[in-house]
Amino acid sequence: MEGFITFVGTGGARVVASRQVRSTGGLWIQYGSTNLYIDPGPGALVRLHASRDHLEPSHLDGIILTHKHLDHANDVNLMIEAMADGGFRKKGVLFCPQDALSDDPVVLKYVRSYLEGIEVLEAGRTYTIKDISFSAPVRHIHPVEAYGLLFHFNKKVALISDTRYFEELPDHYAADVLIVNVLRTKAITANDPIDHLSVEDFKKVVARVRPEVAIMTHLGMTLIKEKPVEIAKALEQELGVRVVAAHDGMKWVL
Repeated sequence: MEGFITFVGTGGARVVASRQVRSTGGLWIQYGSTNLYIDPGPGALVRLHASRDHLEPSHLDGIILTHKHLDHANDVNLMIEAMADGGFRKKGVLFCPQDALSDDPVVLKYVRSYLEGIEVLEAGRTYTIKDISFSAPVRHIHPVEAYGLLFHFNKKVALISDTRYFEELPDHYAADVLIVNVLRTKAITANDPIDHLSVEDFKKVVARVRPEVAIMTHLGMTLIKEKPVEIAKALEQELGVRVVAAHDGMKWVL
């Protein structure tokens, strides 16, 4: 089967989300006849309607939240409504951690009735929706319940969402295409309260996974200012692996 990933937004964290230096719209995946949206942060719906590919929310089959922070989940209720034609028909499945539903929930109760189903993400479980199968390999180290994703397409595609680096992290994401949320340029110390990956962490993950291509996305303000494309070129030379700095609207063919 054929498919693609559209990087609706490649910005991450609070400052970038509030200033919209880059879009924080998340990812659209199409594979075969199935459409999934991952992490519809602020501006997701607006960016979809402005996209060159004319991505239509009512064509979605499901939505995935890797975790409930607003730069990932702000537009989830609106996207559920759009997926279900304003709520006039039950449509789609929501995949999300339990705390997105029950502990200070971000998914409003009234929109849940528009869905065909809700699947709770748990470490080690595999999920299937039409043509797409994926797993949540491990719970991440983050202030809220958070997971990465491993998709089983014609090639394996991994998304490492927000997390602090830990030694076993690369072992869970063996993939041909490795997409990583990289917030900062400098390494994060043990006492640093920011549970996100840096460029140094990204380098360690890529060196161990050795994918065909590694893509940096969900970039923080400092990293954006330091020219991600140039950072990617330098990493590619150092690691001997193709490295890409994603940009808003980038389409990656699977």
